[in-house]
Amino acid sequence: MKQLDGLTNYLEKFNSIPTPFYFYDVELLIKTLKEVKIWSNKYHFHIHYALKANVNDRILTEIKNLDFGADCVSGNEIKKAIQTNFASDKIAFAGVGKTDLEILYALDQNIFCFNVESIPELEIINQLAEQKNKIAPIAIRINPNVNANTHKYITTGLEENKFGLNHWELNEVCEKIKSLKNIQFLGLHFHVGSQIMDLSVFKNLCTRINEFQQFFIERNFQLPILNVGGGLGIDYQNPDEKSIPNFELYFSVFDKFIEKIPNQKIHFELGRSLVGQCGSLISRIIYIKKGLKTNFAILDAGMTELLRPALYQAYHKIENLSSKKAENFIYDVVGPICESSDCFGKSVILPESKRNDLIAIRSAGAYGEVMSSRYNLRDETISYYSEDLIKIK
Repeated sequence: MKQLDGLTNYLEKFNSIPTPFYFYDVELLIKTLKEVKIWSNKYHFHIHYALKANVNDRILTEIKNLDFGADCVSGNEIKKAIQTNFASDKIAFAGVGKTDLEILYALDQNIFCFNVESIPELEIINQLAEQKNKIAPIAIRINPNVNANTHKYITTGLEENKFGLNHWELNEVCEKIKSLKNIQFLGLHFHVGSQIMDLSVFKNLCTRINEFQQFFIERNFQLPILNVGGGLGIDYQNPDEKSIPNFELYFSVFDKFIEKIPNQKIHFELGRSLVGQCGSLISRIIYIKKGLKTNFAILDAGMTELLRPALYQAYHKIENLSSKKAENFIYDVVGPICESSDCFGKSVILPESKRNDLIAIRSAGAYGEVMSSRYNLRDETISYYSEDLIKIK
């Protein structure tokens, strides 16, 4: 059954719930996670879920139940992972601006690894670990200068980006690793961007990983771990036909092209591809407003509920769940926020729409609810789940 059919089947339930809200198809989430588990296990790969994609408790519980680790980019994400029972020894801590308090907290939790992004950060982690009489496990994040061919705001692997260490710093990094007494060097970390659909990007990444790995091997470093990041995209145009990414092909690229050394473990940090398609933002049309060049469908959801279209012109499929009209019209689908950027889609083709029609904004499970705000003093976003709606009378 297609997900849209599933959403339509919930129409009566949706009509009884105040909008806007997030709806999560838990069955699709579990099916997606099991696919990840099957294909990552085939190659003995290790998965850390990137909490920045979605920190909804129900979502995290399902992910943790499959024994995945956590990829965190703040101290509070580490706290959230631990609160939802992720094993601390499976938590990786990334980010270019880790504060002292966050580092100290992570040290207290005995996390799996700090992904270090600069020489000053390496020195501070060593200093803080010494204060606590601890040894901090670290991986060096290297900027591989690989173009992810994605939006410039979610590209992270070019030399112009703020993330990671550049190749000309590596000799100094090697000297630091040898001299610092309170760090344990585990290996290398990479991440080139997000929403990557062209798998040749990952092949190119593997080539660069092999080169950097050889650089460290030649200097007599042991590399028990390679963390290759994440970045696998989802199909925003066809959320029903392609609701689960091709994890088999994705993982096979890394298995084929990484020159793995004996006993080395390969780690991934997947976020969007695990949770993106299971979520939809459900909203109501407040008004249909006729404009000079277009008609506006004004929703009760806005950029406060789903920021991606306003932030980087992201596309989400928009569907009218209520209308049975045969004739289509063109609408600019917008929100109520006092910003002209509060627009979900321009020139969207929908069946003739009217006040109180329910609108579904699809593929919103990643970077949707987690990026919501209370700008304009909006209400907090509420979430509902497929199995719970069955109980609503």
